[in-house]
Amino acid sequence: MEETHRESAEWIRSLLLNAQATPAVFRTALTSVPPAERDAWLDRVLGLDSSPADGPELPRGCVPYLPCPVDALLRMVECARVQASDVFVDVGSGVGRAAALVHLLTGASAIGIEIQPELVHASRDLTTRLNALRFSQIQGDAAVLTGYITIGSIFFLYCPFSGNRLEKVLDDLESIARTRTIRVCSVDLPLPPRPWLTFAAPPSGNITVYRSTLLDKTL
Repeated sequence: MEETHRESAEWIRSLLLNAQATPAVFRTALTSVPPAERDAWLDRVLGLDSSPADGPELPRGCVPYLPCPVDALLRMVECARVQASDVFVDVGSGVGRAAALVHLLTGASAIGIEIQPELVHASRDLTTRLNALRFSQIQGDAAVLTGYITIGSIFFLYCPFSGNRLEKVLDDLESIARTRTIRVCSVDLPLPPRPWLTFAAPPSGNITVYRSTLLDKTL
């Protein structure tokens, strides 16, 4: 990473530590970094030198933790039109990197669901470092807990699992969609079709954003 971008990361980090980094300032700094260096820049800002290894708590059929690329998250934020009034739920949140980035970019509240205790611990450390008062973590099985996050307006899935576990999450989200319009965002993960989900925006590369339609049908 060029020295200019390292200095930029340290500057933003100092602003975050003093609760002085607005979404506009953070976005401008991030997008000023060349795409190829944005992941390293973000990790430097967040103090993420390394991630804990996956543990035995990872259920069979779940994908080991892998951070979502920054540019995919930037496109997701744009396609889903994430606002400060949203509650962003990261299904399988790992160390909290994606949820933290969305919060810092938009001001949206963020909730991470992660089953592995070591990753949850790292995520809570991250929240403490950032003074991120609108980012919380829940430890547990996302396939079981996602449907209970009824305040969520955007649900994000970066290949946390597939098969029956993914089917269950979508079935549980249908109950939430009967009470509020939600968006479901996926990266590198085609969702099984559901009659209550439609495209909220045309697919953008590996990003797909869906919007629930159940409330549309009751008007």
